Amino acid sequence: MLDDSLLEDSAALAEADTAGLLRSAATAGAQFRSTGQAAAEAGVATLEGSRPRALVLLIRPGSSVYAVPLVNALLGPACPVPVVVATEAPSWIGPLDVLVAHTADAADRELADSVSRAVRRGCEVVLSAPGEGPIVAAGAGAARLLEPRVPVPAGLDFPRALATLLVTVTALGLLKADLEELATDLDRELERDHLSHESFVNPAKALALRLADHTPLLWGVDAPGTAVAHYAVATLAAHAAVIGHAADVAEAASATGLQRVLARPVQADIFHDPFDDPVEATGGGAALPAPPRILLLATEETDPADAVMRHAGRGWASADTLHLVEEIPPGTPNAVLRRAALLATRFDLAALYLGLAGRVLGSDLNTDLDTDPDGARQLSGPA
Repeated sequence: MLDDSLLEDSAALAEADTAGLLRSAATAGAQFRSTGQAAAEAGVATLEGSRPRALVLLIRPGSSVYAVPLVNALLGPACPVPVVVATEAPSWIGPLDVLVAHTADAADRELADSVSRAVRRGCEVVLSAPGEGPIVAAGAGAARLLEPRVPVPAGLDFPRALATLLVTVTALGLLKADLEELATDLDRELERDHLSHESFVNPAKALALRLADHTPLLWGVDAPGTAVAHYAVATLAAHAAVIGHAADVAEAASATGLQRVLARPVQADIFHDPFDDPVEATGGGAALPAPPRILLLATEETDPADAVMRHAGRGWASADTLHLVEEIPPGTPNAVLRRAALLATRFDLAALYLGLAGRVLGSDLNTDLDTDPDGARQLSGPA
């Protein structure tokens, strides 16, 4: 259960963040910039002008599980090159193909086997991985290696995974992504989301409060929005122990049982105090389920309400929409990509705030701690 007063106490939050997770999340822009620099030094730009037979995007445990579907959604069905999403290098891979992979696990043997197979057969390989271990050895110096330059926990390396994919598809001419532009967007978002800012001016804290003590139903209005929804559910589970549901609106609308539950009126006890009068376990000892909270995630220029009606044939009066048109106005170049990246970063920060204020993260949280606010800012990145 979230203590919203603690969410507004920046000193206590910083003290609770013993692992420096907020500081790591604040490196999202730096991860984009450093990946772009690593790609330049690795010669990824030399892929420019080539038209591969297939672009193979490998999904390995970790952030690539969510970064690959997002990039695949951004490329869309109009992509002039066949895009193959796989967990290992296909048996047919060869010198006419390009393979891209990201991992934070230097000992991923299956990925090492895939890289070895691809390199032996003359495939162009772009690899984001730690600089030592069997994966790098499998590249035999032939893979374009992008080593991490901004160390972060594995669960917060989504920006690096996304940047690796974007810099490759940009070099191939399949998508135009400006990593410096994206990094600047994220820097602005992270400034707004800084823990020293109160929730009414802090989008990540406001989102955390919106999701607190609810079961999040995160439904994508478009393909990139759906990809971000799946990532958001994962980061909420990882950092805040919040279990949610991610789907596109058409899939959600067809979930008959779920829609029946949502149609039921909420019976709220206005006299119930969640702190002084906790809900007693019932039956077999299971806690009552948290009430649902619907958030519709949109990234494209189409009006989200119109898109929901077109895809789902209905709407949800209680749903909130995250479209970020104020941050990235309609008509802005690369608006869909930029909104998707901002949404993913905002959910990262919201999940961390929920985890810290809900006492899921941090082992020595004490709301009575008298911490220097300047020290709190130093712990959690620049204000």
